[in-house]
Amino acid sequence: MIAALADADPLAIGGAAALAALVAIGIGWTTIRRRRVEPIGSLEDAADAVEAMLGGSRVSGAVVGADGIGALAVTDDGRVAAVKRRGDRLIAHEVTWRSVRSTAAGILIETGDPRLGEIALAGVNALDIRRLAPKAKNR
Repeated sequence: MIAALADADPLAIGGAAALAALVAIGIGWTTIRRRRVEPIGSLEDAADAVEAMLGGSRVSGAVVGADGIGALAVTDDGRVAAVKRRGDRLIAHEVTWRSVRSTAAGILIETGDPRLGEIALAGVNALDIRRLAPKAKNR
């Protein structure tokens, strides 16, 4: 077999090696692209996902983390939902205010949904969340 390789055309061997390298690069690039999480584009995208999930509720306010990984939205009737991208679409899950807590890096939302896990809102602070909370009505 080694003798057969010695007699082979060097151009053919180089071409086969280049083809193998390109296939390996293509597979690696595809794997990296699948792992990369696309950020949530805008507040409107997050609001649309929540309104579709809650059916009939209108979002009154939303906040997206600085890295675009997660979002939190509040509806006119006081419901709260966390949003995260899963593949090509945004998934929203209704949560309680108790599941939203402040950390040094931002806000952490414990969804209780195994598909979403915990959602971190980088760069969002307690004041940003307070602005979203429904206002107490004057009596």
